[in-house]
Amino acid sequence: MKILILNGPNLNLQGRRDPGVYGSQTFESYFKQLQARYPQVTFGYFQSNIEGELIDAVQQADGCYDGVVLNAGGYTHTSVALRDAVSAVSVPVVEVHISSILAREEFRHVSLLAPVAKGSIMGFGLDSYRLGVEALLPGVQQ
Repeated sequence: MKILILNGPNLNLQGRRDPGVYGSQTFESYFKQLQARYPQVTFGYFQSNIEGELIDAVQQADGCYDGVVLNAGGYTHTSVALRDAVSAVSVPVVEVHISSILAREEFRHVSLLAPVAKGSIMGFGLDSYRLGVEALLPGVQQ
């Protein structure tokens, strides 16, 4: 099984940016733990602060990966184009967020991606990614 972890803007600062909200562990160290936990999964990883690069990554994942775990960061609430890309591909995409977007500022309460994603997971810290992977593993209802 091949799963792409796709991170959007500012997630390259994980571990340094607002640790009270996002925690102090870097994504790189968490990613190594994820790989060790699921040796049967071949993981890809991509992070970009650029909307078009994220759209390209979603499109390129179609047919190459069995699933995508996507944390679109701030683009969750603003990017119709990223939503359209998720909607256009056949690869299942699970939306994840480190914090609960519903417990944050009101402008973060709406996800443009949620209606076209396989599902949404939020508020479990970096463990949201593990839960996203679990949702894509065989045996989980499609």
